[in-house]
Amino acid sequence: MAAAAAAALRAWFWNERFWLPHNVTWADLAGEPGPPGSGLQYPRAAHVLSAFPLALGIFAVRLLFERFIAKPCAIKLGIQDSGPHRAQPNAILEKVFTSITKSPDGKRLEGLSKQLDWDVRKIQRWFRHRRNQDKPTTLTKFCESMWRFTFYLSIFFYGIRFLWTPLTSRLYYYYILELAFYWSLMFSQFTDIKRKDFLIMFVHHLATIGLITFSYMNNMVRVGTLVLCLHDASDFLLEAAKLANYAKYQRLCDAFFMLFGVVFIVTRLGIYPFWILNTTLFESWELIGPYPSWWLFNGLLVTLQVLHVIWSYLIIRTASKALVRGKIGAGQFHPVHVSKDDRSDVESSSEEEDVTSNNTKGIFSTSSNGSNRLNGHVAGGQWTGEE
Repeated sequence: MAAAAAAALRAWFWNERFWLPHNVTWADLAGEPGPPGSGLQYPRAAHVLSAFPLALGIFAVRLLFERFIAKPCAIKLGIQDSGPHRAQPNAILEKVFTSITKSPDGKRLEGLSKQLDWDVRKIQRWFRHRRNQDKPTTLTKFCESMWRFTFYLSIFFYGIRFLWTPLTSRLYYYYILELAFYWSLMFSQFTDIKRKDFLIMFVHHLATIGLITFSYMNNMVRVGTLVLCLHDASDFLLEAAKLANYAKYQRLCDAFFMLFGVVFIVTRLGIYPFWILNTTLFESWELIGPYPSWWLFNGLLVTLQVLHVIWSYLIIRTASKALVRGKIGAGQFHPVHVSKDDRSDVESSSEEEDVTSNNTKGIFSTSSNGSNRLNGHVAGGQWTGEE
Protein backbone atom coordinates (compact mmCIF):
# COMPACT_ATOMS: atom_id res chain seq x y z
CA MET A 1 0.00 0.00 0.00
CA ALA A 2 2.75 2.45 0.98
CA ALA A 3 4.78 1.56 -2.09
CA ALA A 4 1.77 2.10 -4.34
CA ALA A 5 1.03 5.45 -2.72
CA ALA A 6 4.66 6.52 -3.13
CA ALA A 7 4.60 5.49 -6.78
CA ALA A 8 1.40 7.41 -7.39
CA LEU A 9 2.83 10.48 -5.67
CA ARG A 10 6.01 10.25 -7.72
CA ALA A 11 4.03 9.89 -10.95
CA TRP A 12 1.91 12.92 -10.03
CA PHE A 13 4.90 15.07 -9.10
CA TRP A 14 6.92 14.23 -12.21
CA ASN A 15 4.01 14.62 -14.60
CA GLU A 16 5.55 15.38 -17.99
CA ARG A 17 2.74 17.66 -19.03
CA PHE A 18 3.47 19.91 -16.06
CA TRP A 19 7.26 20.07 -16.30
CA LEU A 20 8.01 19.80 -20.01
CA PRO A 21 6.82 21.29 -23.31
CA HIS A 22 4.33 19.23 -25.26
CA ASN A 23 6.93 17.79 -27.65
CA VAL A 24 9.36 16.66 -24.92
CA THR A 25 9.26 13.67 -22.54
CA TRP A 26 11.46 12.51 -19.68
CA ALA A 27 12.59 9.66 -21.92
CA ASP A 28 14.03 12.21 -24.34
CA LEU A 29 16.14 13.69 -21.56
CA ALA A 30 17.20 10.27 -20.24
CA GLY A 31 18.86 9.23 -23.49
CA GLU A 32 22.16 10.29 -25.01
CA PRO A 33 21.88 13.24 -27.40
CA GLY A 34 24.97 12.14 -29.30
CA PRO A 35 26.26 8.87 -30.75
CA PRO A 36 26.76 5.97 -28.31
CA GLY A 37 29.95 6.40 -26.32
CA SER A 38 30.16 10.13 -27.09
CA GLY A 39 30.02 10.99 -23.38
CA LEU A 40 27.09 13.36 -23.87
CA GLN A 41 24.18 13.34 -21.46
CA TYR A 42 21.37 15.61 -20.39
CA PRO A 43 21.02 16.98 -16.86
CA ARG A 44 19.07 14.63 -14.61
CA ALA A 45 16.93 15.37 -11.59
CA ALA A 46 18.94 13.07 -9.32
CA HIS A 47 22.02 15.24 -9.83
CA VAL A 48 20.62 18.02 -7.63
CA LEU A 49 20.62 15.72 -4.58
CA SER A 50 24.39 16.05 -4.41
CA ALA A 51 23.89 19.72 -3.49
CA PHE A 52 22.85 18.82 0.06
CA PRO A 53 26.08 17.18 1.29
CA LEU A 54 28.00 19.78 -0.71
CA ALA A 55 26.12 22.57 1.13
CA LEU A 56 27.28 21.14 4.46
CA GLY A 57 30.81 20.97 3.08
CA ILE A 58 30.64 24.61 1.97
CA PHE A 59 29.44 25.65 5.42
CA ALA A 60 32.34 23.78 7.02
CA VAL A 61 34.81 25.41 4.61
CA ARG A 62 33.30 28.78 5.47
CA LEU A 63 33.88 28.25 9.20
CA LEU A 64 37.50 27.28 8.56
CA PHE A 65 38.00 30.17 6.13
CA GLU A 66 36.62 32.76 8.55
CA ARG A 67 38.72 31.47 11.43
CA PHE A 68 42.08 30.80 9.76
CA ILE A 69 42.10 33.22 6.82
CA ALA A 70 39.58 36.06 7.26
CA LYS A 71 40.19 36.68 10.97
CA PRO A 72 44.00 36.97 10.67
CA CYS A 73 43.52 39.35 7.72
CA ALA A 74 41.13 41.48 9.77
CA ILE A 75 43.51 41.62 12.73
CA LYS A 76 46.37 42.58 10.42
CA LEU A 77 44.24 45.47 9.13
CA GLY A 78 43.70 46.65 12.70
CA ILE A 79 40.17 45.35 13.20
CA GLN A 80 39.84 44.21 16.79
CA ASP A 81 37.54 41.58 18.24
CA SER A 82 36.03 44.02 20.71
CA GLY A 83 32.30 44.26 21.10
CA PRO A 84 30.22 47.25 22.20
CA HIS A 85 30.05 48.48 25.78
CA ARG A 86 28.20 45.93 27.91
CA ALA A 87 25.25 47.02 30.02
CA GLN A 88 25.57 47.03 33.79
CA PRO A 89 23.97 43.84 35.21
CA ASN A 90 20.49 44.59 36.52
CA ALA A 91 17.89 41.85 37.05
CA ILE A 92 14.84 44.16 36.84
CA LEU A 93 15.87 45.87 33.61
CA GLU A 94 17.01 42.57 32.12
CA LYS A 95 13.56 41.07 32.76
CA VAL A 96 11.89 44.05 31.09
CA PHE A 97 14.28 43.81 28.14
CA THR A 98 13.81 40.08 27.54
CA SER A 99 10.12 39.71 28.44
CA ILE A 100 8.39 43.02 27.71
CA THR A 101 10.17 45.50 25.44
CA LYS A 102 13.62 46.39 24.20
CA SER A 103 12.65 50.05 23.78
CA PRO A 104 10.45 51.19 26.68
CA ASP A 105 8.22 54.23 26.23
CA GLY A 106 8.21 57.30 28.45
CA LYS A 107 5.63 56.01 30.91
CA ARG A 108 7.51 52.76 31.51
CA LEU A 109 10.80 54.65 31.83
CA GLU A 110 9.32 56.84 34.56
CA GLY A 111 8.06 53.78 36.42
CA LEU A 112 11.45 52.09 36.22
CA SER A 113 13.11 55.31 37.35
CA LYS A 114 11.03 55.38 40.52
CA GLN A 115 11.48 51.64 41.11
CA LEU A 116 15.27 51.72 40.76
CA ASP A 117 15.88 55.29 41.88
CA TRP A 118 17.76 55.84 38.63
CA ASP A 119 17.70 58.86 36.35
CA VAL A 120 15.58 58.33 33.21
CA ARG A 121 18.56 59.06 30.96
CA LYS A 122 20.60 56.44 32.78
CA ILE A 123 17.88 53.87 32.10
CA GLN A 124 17.72 54.89 28.43
CA ARG A 125 21.49 54.49 28.23
CA TRP A 126 21.24 51.04 29.80
CA PHE A 127 18.70 49.88 27.20
CA ARG A 128 20.81 51.31 24.39
CA HIS A 129 23.88 49.47 25.65
CA ARG A 130 21.85 46.29 26.12
CA ARG A 131 20.52 46.44 22.56
CA ASN A 132 24.00 46.99 21.17
CA GLN A 133 25.41 44.23 23.33
CA ASP A 134 23.91 41.53 21.12
CA LYS A 135 25.22 43.07 17.91
CA PRO A 136 27.98 41.36 15.98
CA THR A 137 31.42 42.91 16.16
CA THR A 138 33.07 44.55 13.19
CA LEU A 139 35.47 41.59 13.08
CA THR A 140 32.54 39.18 12.72
CA LYS A 141 31.04 41.23 9.92
CA PHE A 142 34.41 41.50 8.17
CA CYS A 143 34.89 37.73 8.24
CA GLU A 144 31.40 37.10 6.82
CA SER A 145 31.91 39.63 4.02
CA MET A 146 35.37 38.30 3.17
CA TRP A 147 33.96 34.79 2.77
CA ARG A 148 31.19 36.01 0.48
CA PHE A 149 33.57 38.20 -1.50
CA THR A 150 35.92 35.27 -2.06
CA PHE A 151 33.13 32.93 -3.15
CA TYR A 152 31.33 35.43 -5.42
CA LEU A 153 34.53 36.54 -7.13
CA SER A 154 35.75 32.96 -7.68
CA ILE A 155 32.42 31.64 -8.93
CA PHE A 156 31.97 34.63 -11.25
CA PHE A 157 35.24 34.01 -13.09
CA TYR A 158 34.61 30.25 -13.07
CA GLY A 159 31.10 30.61 -14.49
CA ILE A 160 31.74 33.31 -17.07
CA ARG A 161 33.72 30.80 -19.12
CA PHE A 162 30.50 28.95 -19.92
CA LEU A 163 28.90 31.90 -21.69
CA TRP A 164 30.93 31.08 -24.80
CA THR A 165 31.65 27.36 -24.50
CA PRO A 166 29.51 24.26 -25.17
CA LEU A 167 27.73 22.66 -22.25
CA THR A 168 30.24 20.43 -20.51
CA SER A 169 30.55 18.38 -17.37
CA ARG A 170 32.18 21.37 -15.69
CA LEU A 171 28.95 23.28 -16.06
CA TYR A 172 27.37 20.59 -13.89
CA TYR A 173 29.86 21.40 -11.12
CA TYR A 174 29.19 25.11 -11.55
CA TYR A 175 25.44 24.66 -11.28
CA ILE A 176 25.56 22.28 -8.32
CA LEU A 177 28.12 24.46 -6.52
CA GLU A 178 25.87 27.50 -6.85
CA LEU A 179 22.87 25.47 -5.65
CA ALA A 180 24.82 24.15 -2.66
CA PHE A 181 26.00 27.66 -1.79
CA TYR A 182 22.43 28.95 -1.66
CA TRP A 183 21.33 26.01 0.46
CA SER A 184 24.16 26.87 2.86
CA LEU A 185 22.97 30.51 2.90
CA MET A 186 19.43 29.34 3.60
CA PHE A 187 20.61 27.42 6.66
CA SER A 188 23.15 29.96 7.90
CA GLN A 189 20.74 32.89 7.51
CA PHE A 190 19.31 32.01 10.90
CA THR A 191 22.72 32.25 12.58
CA ASP A 192 24.34 35.00 10.49
CA ILE A 193 24.14 38.72 11.20
CA LYS A 194 20.45 39.66 11.39
CA ARG A 195 19.39 42.43 9.06
CA LYS A 196 16.22 44.36 8.40
CA ASP A 197 15.57 42.62 5.08
CA PHE A 198 15.67 39.12 6.58
CA LEU A 199 12.25 38.22 5.13
CA ILE A 200 13.13 39.60 1.69
CA MET A 201 16.35 37.59 1.63
CA PHE A 202 14.49 34.48 2.78
CA VAL A 203 12.06 34.82 -0.14
CA HIS A 204 15.00 35.52 -2.44
CA HIS A 205 16.84 32.37 -1.38
CA LEU A 206 13.70 30.25 -1.82
CA ALA A 207 13.10 31.63 -5.32
CA THR A 208 16.75 31.18 -6.24
CA ILE A 209 16.94 27.58 -5.02
CA GLY A 210 13.70 26.76 -6.82
CA LEU A 211 14.87 28.28 -10.08
CA ILE A 212 18.30 26.65 -9.99
CA THR A 213 16.78 23.25 -9.21
CA PHE A 214 13.94 23.28 -11.71
CA SER A 215 15.95 24.88 -14.52
CA TYR A 216 18.55 22.14 -14.11
CA MET A 217 16.01 19.32 -14.05
CA ASN A 218 14.27 20.75 -17.14
CA ASN A 219 17.56 21.19 -19.01
CA MET A 220 17.19 24.98 -19.01
CA VAL A 221 20.84 25.40 -18.15
CA ARG A 222 22.06 27.79 -20.82
CA VAL A 223 20.02 30.75 -19.68
CA GLY A 224 20.65 29.73 -16.07
CA THR A 225 24.38 30.12 -16.59
CA LEU A 226 23.84 33.47 -18.27
CA VAL A 227 21.76 34.84 -15.41
CA LEU A 228 24.08 33.42 -12.74
CA CYS A 229 27.03 35.30 -14.21
CA LEU A 230 24.90 38.39 -14.67
CA HIS A 231 24.16 38.52 -10.95
CA ASP A 232 27.58 37.39 -9.74
CA ALA A 233 29.04 40.40 -11.54
CA SER A 234 27.86 42.84 -8.85
CA ASP A 235 27.82 40.80 -5.65
CA PHE A 236 31.57 40.63 -5.09
CA LEU A 237 31.77 44.43 -5.52
CA LEU A 238 29.31 44.93 -2.65
CA GLU A 239 31.30 42.63 -0.39
CA ALA A 240 34.51 44.45 -1.37
CA ALA A 241 32.89 47.75 -0.35
CA LYS A 242 31.91 46.25 3.01
CA LEU A 243 35.44 44.97 3.60
CA ALA A 244 36.89 48.40 2.86
CA ASN A 245 34.34 50.00 5.16
CA TYR A 246 35.11 47.70 8.09
CA ALA A 247 38.83 48.29 7.57
CA LYS A 248 38.15 52.08 7.55
CA TYR A 249 39.40 52.65 4.00
CA GLN A 250 36.58 55.07 3.29
CA ARG A 251 37.64 56.30 -0.15
CA LEU A 252 38.05 52.72 -1.35
CA CYS A 253 34.70 51.83 0.17
CA ASP A 254 33.00 54.73 -1.63
CA ALA A 255 34.60 53.76 -4.94
CA PHE A 256 33.57 50.11 -4.66
CA PHE A 257 30.06 51.05 -3.59
CA MET A 258 29.53 53.44 -6.50
CA LEU A 259 30.89 50.83 -8.92
CA PHE A 260 28.61 48.23 -7.35
CA GLY A 261 25.60 50.53 -7.70
CA VAL A 262 26.27 51.14 -11.39
CA VAL A 263 26.85 47.45 -12.20
CA PHE A 264 23.84 46.38 -10.12
CA ILE A 265 21.41 48.78 -11.78
CA VAL A 266 22.70 48.06 -15.29
CA THR A 267 22.44 44.29 -14.82
CA ARG A 268 19.32 44.04 -12.64
CA LEU A 269 17.20 46.84 -14.10
CA GLY A 270 18.63 46.79 -17.61
CA ILE A 271 19.99 43.52 -18.95
CA TYR A 272 17.90 41.22 -16.75
CA PRO A 273 14.40 42.53 -17.59
CA PHE A 274 15.01 43.67 -21.19
CA TRP A 275 17.02 40.66 -22.31
CA ILE A 276 16.40 37.73 -19.96
CA LEU A 277 12.76 38.33 -19.05
CA ASN A 278 11.95 39.44 -22.57
CA THR A 279 13.29 36.12 -23.86
CA THR A 280 11.68 33.90 -21.24
CA LEU A 281 8.31 35.65 -21.26
CA PHE A 282 7.74 36.63 -24.87
CA GLU A 283 10.17 34.94 -27.24
CA SER A 284 9.78 31.52 -25.60
CA TRP A 285 5.97 31.95 -25.81
CA GLU A 286 6.27 32.28 -29.58
CA LEU A 287 8.76 29.43 -29.98
CA ILE A 288 7.47 26.68 -27.68
CA GLY A 289 4.34 28.15 -26.12
CA PRO A 290 3.46 28.20 -22.43
CA TYR A 291 3.10 25.06 -20.33
CA PRO A 292 2.39 24.74 -16.57
CA SER A 293 5.97 24.88 -15.29
CA TRP A 294 6.63 27.75 -17.71
CA TRP A 295 4.28 29.87 -15.59
CA LEU A 296 6.02 28.75 -12.40
CA PHE A 297 9.51 29.61 -13.66
CA ASN A 298 8.55 32.97 -15.05
CA GLY A 299 6.60 33.78 -11.90
CA LEU A 300 9.75 33.19 -9.85
CA LEU A 301 11.82 35.25 -12.28
CA VAL A 302 9.38 38.13 -12.01
CA THR A 303 9.48 37.80 -8.19
CA LEU A 304 13.24 38.24 -8.33
CA GLN A 305 12.80 41.30 -10.52
CA VAL A 306 10.53 42.83 -7.89
CA LEU A 307 13.29 42.25 -5.33
CA HIS A 308 15.75 43.88 -7.73
CA VAL A 309 13.58 46.99 -7.81
CA ILE A 310 13.38 47.12 -4.00
CA TRP A 311 17.15 46.75 -3.62
CA SER A 312 17.81 49.30 -6.36
CA TYR A 313 15.67 51.79 -4.46
CA LEU A 314 17.75 51.17 -1.32
CA ILE A 315 20.99 51.60 -3.24
CA ILE A 316 19.84 54.83 -4.88
CA ARG A 317 18.56 56.16 -1.56
CA THR A 318 21.89 55.39 0.14
CA ALA A 319 23.86 57.03 -2.67
CA SER A 320 21.55 60.08 -2.71
CA LYS A 321 21.98 60.63 1.03
CA ALA A 322 25.74 60.35 0.62
CA LEU A 323 25.76 62.85 -2.25
CA VAL A 324 23.71 65.30 -0.20
CA ARG A 325 26.31 65.06 2.58
CA GLY A 326 29.19 65.43 0.11
CA LYS A 327 30.48 68.87 -0.82
CA ILE A 328 32.03 70.31 -3.93
CA GLY A 329 34.66 72.89 -3.28
CA ALA A 330 37.82 74.21 -4.90
CA GLY A 331 37.17 72.07 -7.94
CA GLN A 332 37.28 68.86 -5.90
CA PHE A 333 34.43 66.53 -5.03
CA HIS A 334 34.84 65.28 -1.50
CA PRO A 335 34.36 61.52 -1.29
CA VAL A 336 30.88 60.46 -0.38
CA HIS A 337 30.51 58.37 2.71
CA VAL A 338 28.33 55.36 2.32
CA SER A 339 29.18 53.51 5.47
CA LYS A 340 25.64 53.04 6.68
CA ASP A 341 23.46 50.29 5.39
CA ASP A 342 19.75 50.94 4.89
CA ARG A 343 19.11 47.27 5.57
CA SER A 344 22.01 46.40 7.81
CA ASP A 345 21.91 45.06 11.33
CA VAL A 346 18.65 44.78 13.20
CA GLU A 347 19.43 47.68 15.52
CA SER A 348 21.28 50.55 13.85
CA SER A 349 23.84 52.37 15.94
CA SER A 350 26.54 54.98 15.61
CA GLU A 351 29.10 52.27 15.06
CA GLU A 352 30.17 51.03 11.65
CA GLU A 353 27.40 49.49 9.62
CA ASP A 354 27.30 47.62 6.37
CA VAL A 355 27.29 49.37 3.06
CA THR A 356 23.95 48.75 1.40
CA SER A 357 21.50 46.10 0.49
CA ASN A 358 23.03 42.72 1.22
CA ASN A 359 24.09 40.09 -1.19
CA THR A 360 21.62 40.77 -3.82
CA LYS A 361 21.77 37.76 -5.77
CA GLY A 362 18.62 37.45 -7.71
CA ILE A 363 18.89 34.55 -9.94
CA PHE A 364 18.14 32.49 -12.48
CA SER A 365 17.16 30.54 -14.99
CA THR A 366 14.58 29.51 -17.26
CA SER A 367 14.00 29.27 -20.88
CA SER A 368 16.28 30.77 -23.42
CA ASN A 369 19.31 32.87 -24.01
CA GLY A 370 20.28 35.17 -26.79
CA SER A 371 21.91 32.57 -28.98
CA ASN A 372 19.58 29.65 -29.54
CA ARG A 373 16.46 31.13 -27.90
CA LEU A 374 15.36 27.70 -26.69
CA ASN A 375 17.85 27.20 -23.89
CA GLY A 376 18.49 23.67 -24.75
CA HIS A 377 15.21 21.77 -24.54
CA VAL A 378 16.53 18.65 -26.24
CA ALA A 379 18.15 20.85 -28.88
CA GLY A 380 21.29 22.17 -27.26
CA GLY A 381 21.47 21.46 -23.54
CA GLN A 382 23.68 18.54 -22.82
CA TRP A 383 26.72 17.65 -20.78
CA THR A 384 29.89 16.33 -22.34
CA GLY A 385 32.06 14.06 -20.33
CA GLU A 386 35.16 15.98 -21.38
CA GLU A 387 35.96 19.43 -22.62
